[in-house]
Amino acid sequence: MLTLVWFRRDLRLADNPALVAAARDGAVCPIYIHDPEAKDRQGGAGRWWLHHALAALDASLGRHGLALIIRRGPALETLRGVIHETGAEGVRWNRLYDPPLIRRDRHVKQALRDAGVDVHSHKADLLHEPWTVRTGQGSDYRVFTPFWRALRRLGEPEAPLAVPDLQGPLARPWSEPLGALGLLPRIPWDTGLREAWTPGEEAARRLDRFVTDALPRYHTDRDYPAIPGTSRLSPHLHFGEVSPRQVWAATTEADPEGPGTAAFRTEIGWREFAHHVLFHHPELPDEPLDRRFRGFPWRADPAGELLTAWRSGCTGFPIVDAGMRELRTTGWMHNRVRMVAGSLLVKNLRLPWQLGERWFRDNLVDADPASNALGWQWVAGCGADAAPYFRIFNPIRQGERFDPDGDYVARWVPELAALPPRQRHAPWEAAANVLARAGVRLDRDYPSPVVDLRESRQAALDAFARIKGD
Repeated sequence: MLTLVWFRRDLRLADNPALVAAARDGAVCPIYIHDPEAKDRQGGAGRWWLHHALAALDASLGRHGLALIIRRGPALETLRGVIHETGAEGVRWNRLYDPPLIRRDRHVKQALRDAGVDVHSHKADLLHEPWTVRTGQGSDYRVFTPFWRALRRLGEPEAPLAVPDLQGPLARPWSEPLGALGLLPRIPWDTGLREAWTPGEEAARRLDRFVTDALPRYHTDRDYPAIPGTSRLSPHLHFGEVSPRQVWAATTEADPEGPGTAAFRTEIGWREFAHHVLFHHPELPDEPLDRRFRGFPWRADPAGELLTAWRSGCTGFPIVDAGMRELRTTGWMHNRVRMVAGSLLVKNLRLPWQLGERWFRDNLVDADPASNALGWQWVAGCGADAAPYFRIFNPIRQGERFDPDGDYVARWVPELAALPPRQRHAPWEAAANVLARAGVRLDRDYPSPVVDLRESRQAALDAFARIKGD
């Protein structure tokens, strides 16, 4: 029996349930479909990663005597065509949980089954399906801690699956060249991404180094952006180059009871929670879950000057500007800095959180639809288990606390690197002679703050007061 394995965001051979099941049935024909109808919400950085991840997957398959078949077109029509060409009797894939993709996949599954094709989908992207974690009343969760407890009560995740023995089709179908998908930028802005990342399943083995070198201190180091204390696995998880079961198993083997493991597994839990919320609330990427915020009095920014300053890392708040420049250069930003940058946008600048969600979606290599939207609604105070709106991060204090020596700022805002560490987070407060010795001229070398923190904080609280009783 020949089975098509439809790869999507599961670009790996190990712990791939659809691939294992297909190999058990007989020959395997791996296929990737670039579906214009998918509405996958993938930004430019994500498309860059996808190109290189597909190349890496094809190379991995090649070492097993197979080749990745690439096609463009609507999923159902494309699968029907390949089934007709190859005589395949089955199709298998691993489930995704973005609402538009769920609708598409249900339609494809039913149509192919009606045509007599053996079709199955599998769980591979999460520890537990979003619909299996329910409250005592049978509803979905809106608060993380009880969700996490309920998920843990479902038991330990299954052990990861090994790479199966693979046999390809007798005749290899034609394939589009990868470059025909147009995933890479036409203007080469991706130099920083190429320097920072290596997509693919082999590169995802950074997991092994992380659990050895950084996991024991993760609970303390993860908040400091100048320290390599995080796993940087998020893009590999998003594109399925490593599975959450593999992550769980690796932490179990390394240090199952350690505080670093507990903190890191909680972050895996937040990823599960984000998909749970998106599954039950498909409007999450666009509409606030707290309906009061639909009438929030956002600030007018007719010329887009405030938004442009934030996007370009020129707000005058060094920790925020460092993060935004790191994002634009590498396609990634430290999570602590994401929260601080997001707070400045939605509270001090008082611009809609959806603008931040879209910018991150286009520039992050790990722009997961669920986690990105949940994170922005958390910062804005309008989502599931969100921070209270009146929790407004002070970027100066956050910088002083989590970048105490100013190393992170010095790296990404080099025009401030010659300042003493204490002045790097608020250069406008430095004495004139200190600025002169460092060669810093405010509003020429580095901008003054675009807003007054105290005044903008009060304006944000006043705006919230207008909706909180609705």
